[in-house]
Amino acid sequence: MLFNVLSSGGSLGEKLLFLFSYVIALLPAFTVHEWAHGYTAYKLGDGTAKADGRLSLNPFDHLDLVGSLMLLFVGFGWAKPVPVNTRYFKKPRRDFALTALAGPLANFILGAISVLLYVFTFYLCEANELSGVTSVAIENVFYYSAVCNFGLGIFNLLPLPPLDGSNIVICMLPHNLAAKYSKIRYYSGYIFLALILLQRVPMLDFIPNLFFWPVTAGRDLLIELFINIGNSIFFPIFFG
Repeated sequence: MLFNVLSSGGSLGEKLLFLFSYVIALLPAFTVHEWAHGYTAYKLGDGTAKADGRLSLNPFDHLDLVGSLMLLFVGFGWAKPVPVNTRYFKKPRRDFALTALAGPLANFILGAISVLLYVFTFYLCEANELSGVTSVAIENVFYYSAVCNFGLGIFNLLPLPPLDGSNIVICMLPHNLAAKYSKIRYYSGYIFLALILLQRVPMLDFIPNLFFWPVTAGRDLLIELFINIGNSIFFPIFFG
C-alpha cells in the first residue's frame, strides 16, 4: 500500500495526509476488534485475555510486528489474536461463537459512529465555511475509520480459518465436520499469500477481486446507508 500511495498522483503533502489519516483511523479498528474479543470472553468466564493484559484499548498492546508491516506495505495485515480458553466457558460452543462475533460487531458499531461523525463534521464545516488542512484531515480520519471498521468487520466474517467467521461456523457444525473444516487453517496462510500475489498479476487479479468482493461491496453499502442516515439527521439541523 505504501508504494502505491507514494507512486500515485497528487502532491507529497496529500499523500502524507492520506497515510496519516489512514493510520490514525486503522489503529482503533484493530484495537476495538481485539478488545471486544477479550472483553466478551472475560464476561463469559474466561479471564485469559485479562491475565495476558489484553483487556486494553492501548493499540500497542494488540499490534503484531509482521502484521503491521504487511498492512503498511501491501495493505493487508493483522493484529495479535486475543488468547481464548474455551474450558472456562459454561457453554463452550455458544460462548466461543459469541466471542468470535464480538470483534466484527464492535467494528460495525465503531464504523457506524465514524460515518455519522464524518457527516456531522462535513456539515459543520460547510455551515461555518470552514476549510483547510485541519478540517480535511478530520473528515478523512472519520471516513477512513468507517472504511477500515466496516471492511475489517466484514472481512473477519468470511468463513475461512482462522477468521472469526470460521470460528462461528465451527461452533455451528457437528463435531466431526467441525474437526475436518478446521484443518483448512493449515493452508489459510498460503491462500492469503496467493491472493496477495495474484493481485499483482494483471491476467489473474480477478481471483482476489472476486474473493474480496463481498468485503468491498458490503463495506460500501454500509457506508452509503449510514451517510444517508447522517444526512437525514444533520442536514435539517444545519440547513433546515
